[in-house]
Amino acid sequence: MKALNILYAFLGGAIVGAGAALLFAPEKGEELRERIVKLLRRKGIKITDEEVDALVAELSGEEA
Repeated sequence: MKALNILYAFLGGAIVGAGAALLFAPEKGEELRERIVKLLRRKGIKITDEEVDALVAELSGEEA
């Protein structure tokens, strides 16, 4: 019976954790890139989608 209670506690924690992750997850990458482009363009910086992709790759440590 004690093992069953531990299993229920584990499953309950996993469900709560998954729900919290969905609620607090950051924006999708595509949406974030659009916001970055809009912000830069408002500041007078013209940037292409390819340049944004290269910038993201450089900042994340990936090769473009």
